[in-house]
Formats: sequence, C-alpha cells, structure tokens
Amino acid sequence: MEKGRIEGVNIYLRPITMDDTADILRWRNDERVRSNFIDQALFTVETHENWMRTRVASGSVVQFIIHEKETGRPVGSVYLRDIDRKNKKAEYGIFIGEADAAGKGLGSEAARLAVAYARDTLKLHKLMLRVFADNAGAVKSYQRAGFEKEGYLRDEFLQAGGYRDILLMAIIFEENQ
Repeated sequence: MEKGRIEGVNIYLRPITMDDTADILRWRNDERVRSNFIDQALFTVETHENWMRTRVASGSVVQFIIHEKETGRPVGSVYLRDIDRKNKKAEYGIFIGEADAAGKGLGSEAARLAVAYARDTLKLHKLMLRVFADNAGAVKSYQRAGFEKEGYLRDEFLQAGGYRDILLMAIIFEENQ
C-alpha cells in the first residue's frame, strides 16, 4: 500500500503531489466545480504551486486525491485546511472534479474517510466547513458524514450579480478534548 494511502470501500485517498497539478487546475477551473467554491478565481500553475509550497508543505493543509478504487482513476480532492493544532480544529473541503463521478456517493465516502483522519490521526476536536446554503446535495452529503448545522450567514458573498448565503457546519469530536 502507498504511504499515506487511506482505503475506503469504493475509493482510496492518497496524499497530493505536484504531479497532480494538471488535474487540480482542470477540476478547479471547471465551472461546475468553481461555482461551489467561495473563492471563484481561476486557478493557475503559480496559484497551485504556491498552495503546495506554503500550505501543504508547511502542514497547515492536509490534502488528498480521491481515486476510484476499481479503476484507480483520480476523480477529485478532499482536504483539511487552516489546521490549528493549538485549538485542535480545521476546516474541511472537497470537490469531485470528474463530472461523471459526481452524484455516485464518492464524495460522501471521501468525507467519512477525511472525518476519521481528522479525528483519529490529527486528533482534532472540531472540524468545520462552509457551504453555500443553496447547495442541497453537498449539505446532505456533509450531514451523512456527521456534520451538523451551526450557523447561517445571510448575504455573505457577492457572486454573479447576487448575494449568496453560507451555512456553517461542524463536527465535534468529544473524545479529543
């Protein structure tokens, strides 16, 4: 098994590398994916290299590439960002970049694996996320992974000529005090 690989039923996660740059750029710049990100700026090679150098390499981000187990094909990414080791918390994020892999439960499985990693490996106390309130599919997926609604921010981001609301969700790991 590859170092750092996390096995699921239908997917596996492996740590991101610079070799993933082309996929990350293609996925993040796809309108279907980008429209669900708070920061909707186009990704560049420089943006990604800076992320890898300043965030992933420093340990403030742990990022994995999601692979279909049956084919080995990379289909997206899941990450824990802004890891605060003092307060034992981080922010969760995910995207399924391959359109034909969306809606098949792979994101929900990746969420469960990432939540377990945050709890058991990083020993976090809290994992939170921000999601557009109108992204009902993502909200349901997050709830299946154990996230609960914590707050609602109205008119939080101006995008495409209108304001969008943000839902704050989190998991508290009581065992990691």
